[in-house]
Amino acid sequence: IVPHDYAWVDESVSPGRWYYRLRQVDLTGEESTTDEVLVEVSGLRAVEGGKNPFLDIPVRSLANVSWSEKRRLVELGSQKQKRYFFNVSMAKKFMQTFLVSEACKELIDSGKTTSIRDLYYVTKHTIGDTKQNTFEEQDESDPIIEDLEVTVDALREELHLFAARKGSMVGPITITDTGDTIDLRRMGSGGWAVPSIVEENVIGFRKHEAKYVLLIEKDAVWTRFNEDKFWKRESCIIVQGGGQPPRGVRRLVQRLHRELKLPVYVLVDNDPWGFYIFSVMKQGSINLADESMRMAEPEARFIGLSSFDKGKYQLPSNVAIKMDDGDNNRAKQMLAYPWFKKAHWQREIQEMVRSGLKFELEALSRRGISFITEEYVPRKLKDRDWLE
Repeated sequence: IVPHDYAWVDESVSPGRWYYRLRQVDLTGEESTTDEVLVEVSGLRAVEGGKNPFLDIPVRSLANVSWSEKRRLVELGSQKQKRYFFNVSMAKKFMQTFLVSEACKELIDSGKTTSIRDLYYVTKHTIGDTKQNTFEEQDESDPIIEDLEVTVDALREELHLFAARKGSMVGPITITDTGDTIDLRRMGSGGWAVPSIVEENVIGFRKHEAKYVLLIEKDAVWTRFNEDKFWKRESCIIVQGGGQPPRGVRRLVQRLHRELKLPVYVLVDNDPWGFYIFSVMKQGSINLADESMRMAEPEARFIGLSSFDKGKYQLPSNVAIKMDDGDNNRAKQMLAYPWFKKAHWQREIQEMVRSGLKFELEALSRRGISFITEEYVPRKLKDRDWLE
């Protein structure tokens, strides 16, 4: 047997942890593979070796998003862009990415969590003797966190980060929250504040009598449902997300459907933004397309407010709001989205554009302060008047 020495240099490697193994094919066709070897490449070593360190960051834009008809979800494509260290336009973001990564690693190693607001302050400082700060505002650090999420394929909650609480829930269900048992039947007027991290190791579901989940766009409308004890009368869980539901609310609603087999209904304003809120809950968002599988629920149903409800529920004309250019442009964009191509959604959006009018959920109050809880939603459910 004559030994041979082989060498190969990976010219494309970027800073990070890389695993390598060798596969050998004999003349007889037999194959054998070595064990994996971990190689950690630092940006400093790349610089010392005359390389230009870079990070491969998945592109988070409409151009890199596709619609999966099979999964009925918005999915992120495979396009990536390189973020170089030796590049005037990229150097700052390169540095910011490593600052955020280091802070997240320290959190994970210590078993602690912190808010994305606190992370901004932790990583913000003046660079040396310059007048430049690592971050000027939080709207610089938040996109870096999202870049890190898609790069390492992890939710920010898995990086031990959380957002401010936004959203409330009440209904006939008992849950556990970090070990504490909470009865959501006895939450008073404010309900249980939905946290940012709602994974199984934090939030658990116990006894319940719920028949379905109703996700309501607005806090004020949710308060009407809670005050009228709609959840008790209808044996349902009512949740609100304060507009576009935050991740914690979306993930929790998905879990309620998948683990407890509860149907999900969504109640939003009759305007392009309300329709988009429903779309994000059902198909996922363009900005977080990589997380659609963990936050969207394709079985969610749109229960209102429909473009055809003005006539059906005899809403007075003085509750209508004229659509502006932004509304019309948004509606026309939505008509082109693959997930809105079904005939019933095309009719729904086209009717809105044709009428030039939009309606907020509060418009139903002109029929009576409790019309929405006592007549509108119960009739919608009874008549199965919803859109998939």
